[in-house]
Amino acid sequence: MENKYERALKLKNNEFKMLMGVTKQTAADMLEELEKAYNEKHKKRGRKPKLTLDLQLTLALEYWRQYPTMFELSFEYGIAKSSVHFTIVWVENTLIKSGKFSLPSKKALLEDNDIEIVLVDVTESTIDRPKKNKKNGIPVKRKNIPSKP
Repeated sequence: MENKYERALKLKNNEFKMLMGVTKQTAADMLEELEKAYNEKHKKRGRKPKLTLDLQLTLALEYWRQYPTMFELSFEYGIAKSSVHFTIVWVENTLIKSGKFSLPSKKALLEDNDIEIVLVDVTESTIDRPKKNKKNGIPVKRKNIPSKP
């Protein structure tokens, strides 16, 4: 039975990018970096992971692309929530450490004249709430407070 990554590889290039958020070539490069890091770290010792490296990459890309909860991912992949967190952090740190998959710096983006900058105002705005008074409040009987005769 094929896993999710193998099924995704059968998609067209644009469909693969819509699903994973990266191109097939970028995903293959990422997988190659993960394999290098895994082989350096685990040289025939320790317990084998429940998820293969391609599924670990798929899990991380799915998390970054769709941002589901870790509980949903743990249910879908059949692993613990803590394992989902550990996998995402390991994949992210490994890819960052490789240096091949970093975004351009803020300085490089500001120097590029072809990029348009759009500012979005997301400041908080006040919400009109009903005034508190005796009519819309919840009456509570308190102890040791004499009631009006």
